[in-house]
Amino acid sequence: MPHYYSLGNIPHKRHTQFRKPDGGLYSEQLFSTEGFSSNYSLLYHVHPPTRIIRTEEPTDVSPKAATENILKHRSFQGFSVKPAASYLESRKVVLFNNDVQISLAAPQAGTGDVFFKNADADEVLFIHEGTGTLKTQYGKIPFSYGDYVVIPRGTIYQVEFDSADNRLFIIESFSPINFPKRYLSRYGQLLEHSPFCERDLRKPQDLETIDKTGEFLINTKKRGLLYPIWYANHPFDVVGWDGTEYPYALSIHDFEPITGRVHQPPPVHQTFDAHNFVVCSFVPRLYDYHPQSIPAPYNHSNIDSDEVLYYVDGDFMSRKHVTRGMITLHPAGIPHGPHPGAVEKSIGKKETGELAVMVDTFHPLKLTNDALGIEDENYVMSWAE
Repeated sequence: MPHYYSLGNIPHKRHTQFRKPDGGLYSEQLFSTEGFSSNYSLLYHVHPPTRIIRTEEPTDVSPKAATENILKHRSFQGFSVKPAASYLESRKVVLFNNDVQISLAAPQAGTGDVFFKNADADEVLFIHEGTGTLKTQYGKIPFSYGDYVVIPRGTIYQVEFDSADNRLFIIESFSPINFPKRYLSRYGQLLEHSPFCERDLRKPQDLETIDKTGEFLINTKKRGLLYPIWYANHPFDVVGWDGTEYPYALSIHDFEPITGRVHQPPPVHQTFDAHNFVVCSFVPRLYDYHPQSIPAPYNHSNIDSDEVLYYVDGDFMSRKHVTRGMITLHPAGIPHGPHPGAVEKSIGKKETGELAVMVDTFHPLKLTNDALGIEDENYVMSWAE
């Protein structure tokens, strides 16, 4: 995870008196994971962050399985998801299990004056189209094409887009999003062989303390329900914070590919690690340089995992008819590999310009009606051409 960081004003010692200019006390808040046994940050508010003034009954937003057929190669046209007026309305879950939910979104606007908090899951927003700013209690993070924006569970945030043309690929993880352990020293630093380093992580900036009272709606997601909760104070009334648990951004364009004399397996592309699934980045890279190498991936059986590939940009040597925003799902239990002719076609090629995000899950994924509505029914037979 990101290393220790601090913004704004904080007291010399934690859990001690920290007074405002008028002599009153700032309100300290511990933002911690795994109880008190893992990463945490300490935030200092102008007002207590606990002042709930109104609630309403929650709305069910949990995904529903549309089919029991999970042993079939599938493809979905992600850009066929219709735009929606706001960020929360636009999020459409297409694939899910007990560990992860994968959504597509085409928001025409952000969250507006309301706030959102996912109390269950860390979120990774992959920005395919659009630019904007993530606003949080920790500060602001500008984002653009190719960014992974990682938001720890419990973070109160707003999203602001610069235009109405936005496309997002969203991963919700019910376990913490981490970096692969093999990239990390025993002290938590990203090692020399890691495909990215701390310099590539963009941390919150421009901490703005908003001292306002009134009614502030935080839509809070918990166990598949969305709870409207109003607070008496603006949640971004933080004057300072420090710690190691906070949102950050990492651009897929800063991921440095690992290559070899022969075709390298998918783990060399791994970017994030979570319980029972991983996230990988396929980026432009040189092909294998053994004189007899075959750049196209070999056929392989997903014995233990479902493979989801989200196509971002570029040409893909292993697959035909690829479009931007397309998703393929290759489930555990049946082999898959390059489309007919792709192996011979790849021989002699020196490099690839492909850009994609892959999610491999170690438990089967279920499909929603939103997924079936954008499915290419002919994909399963595309190896028989």
